[in-house]
Amino acid sequence: MAAQATLHCLTGCAIGEVLGMVIGTATGLHNTGTIILSIVLAFIFGYALTMRGVIRSGLTFSAALKVALAADTVSIAVMEIIDNTVIVAVPGAMDAQLSDWLFWGSLAFSLVVAFIVTTPVNRWMISRGLGHAVVHGHH
Repeated sequence: MAAQATLHCLTGCAIGEVLGMVIGTATGLHNTGTIILSIVLAFIFGYALTMRGVIRSGLTFSAALKVALAADTVSIAVMEIIDNTVIVAVPGAMDAQLSDWLFWGSLAFSLVVAFIVTTPVNRWMISRGLGHAVVHGHH
């Protein structure tokens, strides 16, 4: 269940992370701006993915937002810390262009590492009725 919850969370995060990195790189944003954009978009897409499912179950937007915040905040935060740290740590990754294998390879690698590190965090939270366990009552 923890791996499934992490994969769900990673899907939204990855959409935002990749989009932020692509936009930041394509527009020539400074590395800090690119990372901030990626983090903001990761949270937006991560929460939106959860909200989409719980709104379909009948919750209002406000209630769905509360569920998404409770379910995903820690998971997204851990993922973002890990994947952005990995990208910054890979020599040349932040300066790579969209046509460089280093851009895409380091981004993919960072998301894999984030998944591996975040899964035990989600497992711990779910075992205590926190995190993604909050969402399961709304499916």
